[in-house]
Amino acid sequence: MTPAQRAGAVIAIDHGTKKSGFAVADALRITTEPLEPFRGPGDSAALLDHVAGLLAERDVSTLLVGLPRLASGDEGLRAADVRAFAARLAARFPGVDVVLHDEHLTTKAAEDLLREAGHRGLAARARRDSWSALVLLRDWLAAG
Repeated sequence: MTPAQRAGAVIAIDHGTKKSGFAVADALRITTEPLEPFRGPGDSAALLDHVAGLLAERDVSTLLVGLPRLASGDEGLRAADVRAFAARLAARFPGVDVVLHDEHLTTKAAEDLLREAGHRGLAARARRDSWSALVLLRDWLAAG
């Protein structure tokens, strides 16, 4: 049975060069929540170790990675870095599906959600990456 055929949680990743955000959906894809971001280089072994820790805490079938696209639909400048990161995830965690999904406008939507939730300034900035991952996750779930 492939990971796509089995039920499991989904972890969304908003990959960054200095900080990466995370969010999770339960196995039934009913609840979603932001997780603590990883602070450190996006190309570091420590980031993969962080993902390993998240996988150890829950039964995960899918890692969802935001792919930077432009309004035109073309891939953004960071897309090659994100694709390389997704390949490293797939190599290290072969039992988990790694899926790329368009993250266009997730940061803006996350900022709006944070403002609605009453987070401002530094508090909002500290949460932005994981809330971007949350928006990515919700968009992917809504797309089916």
